[in-house]
Amino acid sequence: MISSLRGIIIEKQAPLLVIEVNGVGYEISAPMSTFYNLPELNSEVKLLTHLSIRDDAHVLYGFLIASERELFRSLIRINGVGPKLALSILSSMELNAFIQCIHDNDITQLKRIPGIGKKTAERLVIEMRDYLKTDDVSIPNSKPINNLTPKSITPIEEAISALIALGYKPNDASRWVKSIAKDDMNSEDLIRRALQSAL
Repeated sequence: MISSLRGIIIEKQAPLLVIEVNGVGYEISAPMSTFYNLPELNSEVKLLTHLSIRDDAHVLYGFLIASERELFRSLIRINGVGPKLALSILSSMELNAFIQCIHDNDITQLKRIPGIGKKTAERLVIEMRDYLKTDDVSIPNSKPINNLTPKSITPIEEAISALIALGYKPNDASRWVKSIAKDDMNSEDLIRRALQSAL
């Protein structure tokens, strides 16, 4: 099991990034809550990781804080919630907002996350309630950090692509991003604002 990685960020295209460790590039899927707080390209970063092993691939997931990784691991234990959906949950909603939904039995809000229907939302509320009773889950201030966007793709295109990768429909992703886009916004700002408008 790979528990953590410390290396240089050489690629960033949400929700994927590549960290080079001693000459080896590790492709990592990360929630937007982690992306918002990553340093710029070519900077060193340490991520806590979770390795998901499937028949066709080994997928590495990365997190900046331990509570996010623990919540991710608790989510994927729930029937009907795989790693991709867990990543979508963490990307669509801050930890404190998710916790509030669980405490309030707010199934309507949970159903707005792509891939979550009524049954899955109800299961999340029931099973996550026990987890939240025994774990103190909190988040740091999620202040976006500007990063270097590849010249070949605009921030708007990158934001739309990230939302689609998180499970949102292309037409919805495009509409949300373009409705809030401003010239001075980077891709992470656009993704954050678009996710807020989606929920």
